[in-house]
Amino acid sequence: MVEGFKAMTALSVPPGALADLQGEYLKNATSLWNESLARWQSPTPEAAPAKAISDRRFAASEWAGNPASAFTAQMYLLNARTLLALADSVQGDAKTRQRLRFAVQQWVDAASPSNVLALNPEALHRAVETQGQSLATGMQQLVADLQKGHVSQTDESVFEVGRNVATSTGSVVFENELFQLIEYKPLTAKVHERPMLFVPPCINKYYILDLQPENSLIRWTVEQGHRTFVVSWRNPDDSLVDKTWDDYIEQGPITAIRTVQAISGARTINTLGFCVGGTILATALAVLAARGEQPAESVTLLTTLLDFADTGILDIFVDEPSVQLREMTIGAQAPNGPGLLKGKELATTFSFLRPNDLVWNYVVGNYLKGEAPPPFDLLYWNGDSTNLPGPMYCWYLRHLYLQNELKKPGVLTVCGERIDLGAIAAPVFVYASREDHIVPWPAAYASLPLLKGPRRFVLGASGHIAGVINPPAKGKRSYWTTAGAADSFPADAEAWLAKATEHPGSWWTEWGDWLKGHAGKLGNAPKAPGDSRHKVIEPAPGRYVKAKA
Repeated sequence: MVEGFKAMTALSVPPGALADLQGEYLKNATSLWNESLARWQSPTPEAAPAKAISDRRFAASEWAGNPASAFTAQMYLLNARTLLALADSVQGDAKTRQRLRFAVQQWVDAASPSNVLALNPEALHRAVETQGQSLATGMQQLVADLQKGHVSQTDESVFEVGRNVATSTGSVVFENELFQLIEYKPLTAKVHERPMLFVPPCINKYYILDLQPENSLIRWTVEQGHRTFVVSWRNPDDSLVDKTWDDYIEQGPITAIRTVQAISGARTINTLGFCVGGTILATALAVLAARGEQPAESVTLLTTLLDFADTGILDIFVDEPSVQLREMTIGAQAPNGPGLLKGKELATTFSFLRPNDLVWNYVVGNYLKGEAPPPFDLLYWNGDSTNLPGPMYCWYLRHLYLQNELKKPGVLTVCGERIDLGAIAAPVFVYASREDHIVPWPAAYASLPLLKGPRRFVLGASGHIAGVINPPAKGKRSYWTTAGAADSFPADAEAWLAKATEHPGSWWTEWGDWLKGHAGKLGNAPKAPGDSRHKVIEPAPGRYVKAKA
């Protein structure tokens, strides 16, 4: 706390920059005032509305058609630009400046006149038009959201896990206290000899990879002839409060890998990790490599951090005092015993990384306009939060995010082994999303020098989720690849992009072609899931994914 206070007090704005900002602000404010005054003084001000504002919060005709509302919106945008420019002009250490800008951005977004009923002409017009019913509905929705503890981003009543999301046909063939292993029913008469294991993030539920049949990466993989298994993490409750990172590695992917090997009879299997699931998978494979085992025929890492030097906007939340605070409250050595990191806290943090899109947009629509949010499977998944055991989370924060030790050979001891990512012998396919604000694409690219097997890097368009969930049939977006040696990568990510070629459509097909080369020959699909020692426990999606935080 003391160091943070010292860093804040050391901030300063160069006098020249401050004078320039003041001069520019006065010029623009005077211009806006004169334009607004001219419209007010016009005999027919409705005939000379203000220019439409490109910002979608103020794009409706009610804003431009009302001189007072137009002036309010334009002055707000001028104030917002000036405050952010002032924050960018501050001199100080990089992290403190980043935190200051984030705080200013949060305040600016919250202070928008569109968020206030009395200043929002759209909401007022709708209230008059509906004779107040929109306000009554908005109040009902506000009370309902207060009871749920979060702002509704979609109509949650429309969706049910196993009914219209997470619907791919499969069976739970193994479970322990941390995860269930799902085996999916083959959709082809022949399947490749080496099965495919997905390790999704434990901070979310696995069905982001299986939302609907038309956008399910799991179903698409099964359709390509791969015998597919998926880890479905348990949503921790108080019975798992003391679980550690070692527990998650040993009882998670290591156990899953051995179970898939036993069921399939394959000596090596193909593996995929998404986001934190990729970090967990790579750690598990490094542990196994330290034990002299190389069970992966291939490794796919989707928007994954192995080098935590650049964690984007999330970096502002991680420093020594913040990590110590977590360790003292929910960590293994907490005075009152370990606790859970609550899923709602994680979900709120991620929403406020994009507050206009994921918070204030719904405040205005749900409460001020009385509009029910439309059903959207991805946003339903986004609100289906998960808890994390405090000791596991604190270890992850300290050793990976804060101290960036995973990339350093022999520094970390996990499951009793000193690990080295470079000891993983399998070929690796690394995917990143160009507009990802959770795992910046250059940070995902930084995984390449840590891995010594043959490597392939693909950059997709869009963000952390939309970039990954991009089925070929939709014909959307694009991706970048480079020709030539598969493992020839410049040190600088932008240098790689400068020589990359953009392709229209989904990266899935690029991955599918690569994966086929590691999947082995085709044989008859199994007639039943599991084997004599791993019998069906229940149908997919299983119990674990249905547990609420």
